[in-house]
Amino acid sequence: MIKVGLIGCGGRGTGAAVQALRADPQVVITALADIFEDRLADSLHALQKVDTKRTKVDPHHRFVGFDSYRQLIDSDVDVVLLASPPYFRPLHLSAAVAAGKHVFCEKPFAVDMPGVRKVLEAVKVSKEKNLALVSGFCFRYDYRKRALFEKVHQRAVGEILSLSSFRFGGELPFKPRQSHWNNLDYSLRNWHYYNWLSGDIIVEQSIHSLDMMLWAMNGRLPYKAIGTGGRQVRIAEKYGNIYDHFAVEFEFQNGVKGYHLTRQQPGCANRNTVDIVGSEGTASLEVGRRYAITGRRPWVYQGPTNNMYQTQHDALFASIRAGNPINDGGWSTNSTILAILSTMVGYSGRELTWEEALASDLTFGPPIDSFDWDTRWPTPPVAMPGTTTVI
Repeated sequence: MIKVGLIGCGGRGTGAAVQALRADPQVVITALADIFEDRLADSLHALQKVDTKRTKVDPHHRFVGFDSYRQLIDSDVDVVLLASPPYFRPLHLSAAVAAGKHVFCEKPFAVDMPGVRKVLEAVKVSKEKNLALVSGFCFRYDYRKRALFEKVHQRAVGEILSLSSFRFGGELPFKPRQSHWNNLDYSLRNWHYYNWLSGDIIVEQSIHSLDMMLWAMNGRLPYKAIGTGGRQVRIAEKYGNIYDHFAVEFEFQNGVKGYHLTRQQPGCANRNTVDIVGSEGTASLEVGRRYAITGRRPWVYQGPTNNMYQTQHDALFASIRAGNPINDGGWSTNSTILAILSTMVGYSGRELTWEEALASDLTFGPPIDSFDWDTRWPTPPVAMPGTTTVI
């Protein structure tokens, strides 16, 4: 039996727990943790509907509050699923790894560079302890994308010359304020809209597109970036302090340039693509629709499709069973750094190197180790390029 605990009982966390149940017949959900009791109760009900016999969460293993993550990790679980708002991710990951737990960790791994540095240490420890660390970068577990990037790595398009990615979509979910909520309640229940909780739209959502760009480059990292961003349609206070668009250029040491454009604006055309231009062809990826290469070695994916969310949990638990745990920590942290770098150049209007950004001590939120219901944290002002300081 593999005992699993879930920290962060929202929709993504509950989905991850369902996928864990389906990944291995001997998986049992034994503990749940969340800041909010109602969210924990909803998650428990959903999991019991999937499998009552293997959702064995007695009342003493339903942990609520800001220290609930610690209580769950200290309970007798083998695997921890981390799906709280990203602001909490470095704290939760470090605690889980220190306790010797295998981990499924949703993306992103952090929202700022001090958090990243904490994550880098946790990843190092996880490897030393031979712990599984599977990330929420689910695209890496999609058969179609794997096939396309394998072709790229085999030089099916020749030498990569440039990359571009787009993530254009509509508005995010929003929960109207209830009379019994204070400002902290409201922010935590609408965490997508606050940069100190989510990292802004590139870090929280478009990070998948940036991850695919690094995937195409086979781990090679850009050495600098420049960009812009702002708010055109998110003018109401309910939208917190995040942007609704970014545009960023990355430059690699070999002269290759990458471009990422993202927006969350309703009523506009949507797009979720990556294009890799090489010396002998172009690889084009339109998420969910088209995976093809044109040029000297034309190719179109015609194989099976899969549920990438389920596949990553299948792989996680199979690797634990085999005694050869998967560890996605290194490249997942690099993709998180790239996303935070993108936010920093968009917020400031500055050109920044990878090293300059990684050394930044900028944080948007309160000290995480002392966070509780008495914390009063005013929403930081909307960033203004040319004025906002990031290093």
